[in-house]
Amino acid sequence: MEKALIWANQFSHFCFFNSNQISFPSDPFKDLLAVGSYQGLYFDGYNDFDRLKQSVNSIQDWLIGHFSYDLKNQVEDLASSCPDRMQFEDIAFFQPNHLIFFNGSSVTIQTPGDPHAIFNDILNCHYTQQSREEISLTCSLNRDEYLEHIRTIKEHILEGDIYELNYCIEFFSEDVSLDPINFFVDLKKWSPTPFSTCYKCDDRYALSASPERFIKKHQDSLISQPIKGTAGRGNSFDEDEFIKQQLRTDEKELAENMMIVDLVRNDLARSSEPGSVKVDEMFGIYTFNQVHQMISTVSSTLRENVHCIDAIKNAFPMGSMTGAPKIKVMQLIDSYEKSRRGLYSGSIGYITPNGDFDFNVVIRTLLYNSGLKRLSFHVGSAITYDSDPVKEYEECMLKATSISQLLTLNHS
Repeated sequence: MEKALIWANQFSHFCFFNSNQISFPSDPFKDLLAVGSYQGLYFDGYNDFDRLKQSVNSIQDWLIGHFSYDLKNQVEDLASSCPDRMQFEDIAFFQPNHLIFFNGSSVTIQTPGDPHAIFNDILNCHYTQQSREEISLTCSLNRDEYLEHIRTIKEHILEGDIYELNYCIEFFSEDVSLDPINFFVDLKKWSPTPFSTCYKCDDRYALSASPERFIKKHQDSLISQPIKGTAGRGNSFDEDEFIKQQLRTDEKELAENMMIVDLVRNDLARSSEPGSVKVDEMFGIYTFNQVHQMISTVSSTLRENVHCIDAIKNAFPMGSMTGAPKIKVMQLIDSYEKSRRGLYSGSIGYITPNGDFDFNVVIRTLLYNSGLKRLSFHVGSAITYDSDPVKEYEECMLKATSISQLLTLNHS
């Protein structure tokens, strides 16, 4: 895998989708490496979903790319005023030259050229674990500022403006030289997840250990699996089981999850056959290397007259990263957050030639702009009536652990 990523990094665009062999309801990502841009899709910031729809109809091939959170401004009458350090486009997709499918011990290469030549090129690449200097991180706001913002957001909840708001903070660093492949390999070992991606778009990278699916289409089925509810791992099996039981019965976490499930049901209903939206699993507890997560699964049947891209648009951005009601909380997010989310809380995924797709939620993700030598990652939590500002801050710090520890780790 490491050699394949080094080979792919010679190209302007690539994306490695990795399930890490983790079992997940409705299946995790395909283990797929899409490399090279046979054709990049053009978007100008106006009606970009419609432009993507036209491309899907005309190209009818694999399309790989991302939706940034700020694409919300094209879906609703919204704006983004915070600084954007990483400069990912609102939307970007490419038609890959080469596709490499990993299936256990077998590899399938689809290419207009010679697959044996590509395989040999990959074998001749050399992967070495490199040392790296410790990186100093700056947070977009300090602890006292965070606590004050949470208290203010709770006032909005008390006044009936909103029910829940997902509030996020950014960690960033300037003048950084990072080997993205080395970092992703470390991240993958440290925090394997079912919707992991190593994504390159020109000089920008998204190195992701995402555990969350935004939306999937398979034939006429739509599936969304929001995460709301997080708890740290224990030091033993018995401690883990105790923590999982606490999470499973935590009234605040259950309320958060239920509100977002209701929002997702409404989002899917906009694209689905009447009466087809159902909750397949509520409050499922899933364990990953660093945390336990509460995940629910919502599914529906896509209406015949609804284009696959409209199904994405009708659900974007994902409710787990906004809150409810969606438009009002997005307005407040822009008022209280101190940096633009950009690709964070957006989505990376693939569209297949027959119009199926699978997209993750960009969380637990390091963003790196090699041209500007900047890196950034966000963490967040859902704020409700019952939220304790100190505990919400601690949850954010827990979520930041997997990336911040890797960035401060010296391999020399």
